[in-house]
Amino acid sequence: MNRPPLTPLTDSLPASVPFVGPEALERASRTAFKARLGANESVFGPSPKAIAAMKVAASEVWQYGDPESYDLRQALAAHHSVAPENVMVGEGIDALLGYLVRLYVERGTAVVTSEGAYPTFNYHVAGFGGDLHMVPYRDDHEDPDALLAKARETSARLIYFANPDNPMGSWHDSVAVQRMIDAVPGNCLLILDEAYIELAPDGTAPDLDMSNPNVIRMRTFSKGHGMAGARVGYALGEAENIIAFNKIRNHFGMCRISQAGALAALRDQDYLSDICAKVAASRDRIAKIARDNGLTPLPSATNFVAVDCGKDGDYARKVLAGLLDQGLFVRMPFVAPQDRAIRISCGSDQDMKLLETALPKALTAAG
Repeated sequence: MNRPPLTPLTDSLPASVPFVGPEALERASRTAFKARLGANESVFGPSPKAIAAMKVAASEVWQYGDPESYDLRQALAAHHSVAPENVMVGEGIDALLGYLVRLYVERGTAVVTSEGAYPTFNYHVAGFGGDLHMVPYRDDHEDPDALLAKARETSARLIYFANPDNPMGSWHDSVAVQRMIDAVPGNCLLILDEAYIELAPDGTAPDLDMSNPNVIRMRTFSKGHGMAGARVGYALGEAENIIAFNKIRNHFGMCRISQAGALAALRDQDYLSDICAKVAASRDRIAKIARDNGLTPLPSATNFVAVDCGKDGDYARKVLAGLLDQGLFVRMPFVAPQDRAIRISCGSDQDMKLLETALPKALTAAG
């Protein structure tokens, strides 16, 4: 039987996803994880006010969500002291990255990122036929100078740069980031992924400048606000860049339950402050557990800690496997030399007790 052919580009791509989810691992092992410390979710959950708002909205879910996310965009604009036309809401940063790539990338378009950085961005670039050019990390940090140099060398249309960074948890201060923004070539757009910015030290994010057409900044409710499953992200940028999303985005992609929850979460800044304190305490706890076992925790401005296992990637993968075998879901960087580390998300007191027990056993099993 004949079947309609895929496009040549699509036919050339693997049928894969950038991450193997914990649910898939549970199905494969037929065992539920005791602790989810691998996806950088917030086990502390969303604001009770957000939960209450989502419960109310659930009874109205027979209605489509507002395709303009009007109330949420207005609130975000007021929160950041920008105009509503400088804000675009989307189904998480992942979807917004996909839309951006669709807007700017076609077959052969040069795109620059860091080797080992967020793979979902790479997935979108490959899906639209772009040519990825990667530069290595420097001292476990993304390297702004190298990214800019590669962009100039390749006449890149897009640069992807996360601050704070995933998977290492490292960050640059606002002075360094602003210097990078100021040096972006005129025909290029810097995608500044700030998913973890609420959890970072003061002085990490440069001031918002909505007049600059060469940078667009990504934020999310998945991390600090604890709403990863609701899929709410937003972009902040120059108005014409933001309006371009309306040419190709899924206008009914935002569920009204998610919009209501995000709006209530944004209004509950006291809860966010409390979560930031809990995350900081959990980072300290992970670091202590790592040091007690002879490992080196790397400084982190996120809700996870990259723990240097002190050897190579093969050894770190054995440690990771040992934790998985004991029911702790964790992940690790994909690319050397960062793959000498495992990445442990912040968790509850019970999660930390499980880690405290499991890590020495995993290290023994790894030899």
